Amino acid sequence: MADPKGFLTHERELPARRPVDVRIRDWREVYEDFPRPALTRQAARCMDCGIPFCHNGCPLGNLIPEWNDLVYRDDWREAIERLHATNNFPEFTGRLCPAPCEAACVLGINADPVAIKRVEVEIIDRAFDEGWVTPQPPSAKTGKRVAVVGSGPAGLAAAQQLTRAGHDVVVFERADRVGGLLRYGIPEFKMEKRHIDRRLSQMRAEGTEFRAGVNVGVDVTAERLREEFDAVVLAGGATAWRDLPVTGREYEGIYQAMEYLPLSNKVQEGDLPASPVSAEGKHVVVIGGGDTGADCIGTAVRQGALSVTQLEIMPKPPELRPDAQPWPTFPMLFKMESAHEELEAGDGARVYAVSTTEFVADEQGRVKALRLVDVEGPASGFRPIPGTEREIPAELVTLAMGFLGPEKGALLTDLAALSADPDAFFDARGNVARDKSYMSGVEGVFVAGDMGRGQSLIVWAIAEGRSAAAAADRFLSGRTALPVAIPPTARPLV
Repeated sequence: MADPKGFLTHERELPARRPVDVRIRDWREVYEDFPRPALTRQAARCMDCGIPFCHNGCPLGNLIPEWNDLVYRDDWREAIERLHATNNFPEFTGRLCPAPCEAACVLGINADPVAIKRVEVEIIDRAFDEGWVTPQPPSAKTGKRVAVVGSGPAGLAAAQQLTRAGHDVVVFERADRVGGLLRYGIPEFKMEKRHIDRRLSQMRAEGTEFRAGVNVGVDVTAERLREEFDAVVLAGGATAWRDLPVTGREYEGIYQAMEYLPLSNKVQEGDLPASPVSAEGKHVVVIGGGDTGADCIGTAVRQGALSVTQLEIMPKPPELRPDAQPWPTFPMLFKMESAHEELEAGDGARVYAVSTTEFVADEQGRVKALRLVDVEGPASGFRPIPGTEREIPAELVTLAMGFLGPEKGALLTDLAALSADPDAFFDARGNVARDKSYMSGVEGVFVAGDMGRGQSLIVWAIAEGRSAAAAADRFLSGRTALPVAIPPTARPLV
């Protein structure tokens, strides 16, 4: 390690968030610039452990101690080379990943872990600013054509790797713009879309072709896809959302998070003057306590909500690592995201251990209130507690309760029919089954990311995209020089 006493002499530091009353008036990212001396101190805290457990926490296998040391020594050019060696898109992971690497940091056993994510994002942002991120087109073409279905992190990672291996890659995206949930699921204040656009510019210069507004399975059939391409990588995500089948669900004003969030992003893209589903002047209830729920909170606050209440059926998480979630596993802790700060600064609250029992509507059939009850759980099966029933105002409700797997639309239905064993095309969890080489039950059709493993993290999506690309390259060429990050049977710590 560059500074043997760094972890003893420096505390964990993170960049400050812009003041709440300032940032809720715009859609820019919430963090202020991080001073270079503070970043150097964070890099100095890395102990370069003999067994770097941060590697175990990160499915990408990021060489974290190496680029921490390089940042401390002010060798930024080499730092981005080491970072890009394992991660195609550190500008995405550095902003969006919950950092299982930090949970596994050895320093975190009895102190605050190294601010790994912040070092990562500073490396890639400086690399773009300095012009070090340049196209890497292949030195030779193979003549093979590959279709990638889905342009989220898994699809983009697979496409970039396969393009660099010399294949002609076409990425299909059913939305009107490329980026998947990165584009329309993540609010602008969490990640500005310029980060996607500049990476897409690099990929286009390398030779990747993008076709947006194409619903594969409908506009292009599965059979035609297999006829026109030598291999296919399915990376469409786990977009079948979990619903809330209680009385009144059909009332106007109740939306899935992924019906609500994309509209505000379209406003930021300049497609709409204002969102047709706005929280302005309304009492808003967000059902679901995860990251998507937080995205709904931040969006509603910026739209001018009268109040925002977040409901979560689970009990409030502890603030410190519980004994049942020992290091180096990823602990489920109470988090204060930027959106939660904004909620608490206004007229809002987070309510835990409650369950929605009914929606109430006005005479026009529009939701006006929500009835809930406290619950005991999860060990008791979320049993209602008598006498705790109550009603809260709710003029806009967003459901952010996670996803159940991939949509079983025409594409997957047709591919299942083409497989050797249609009954085994999906696994027991409803995801697309794949073997150890990421191949589905249809020869030459590979599966990466949430479509194959279920709802997960961005680092797992990129790692699987890279791994599926290596498997597809071996299928096409008989061998591969692409790195394999993880096997498809690995299960996340998160």
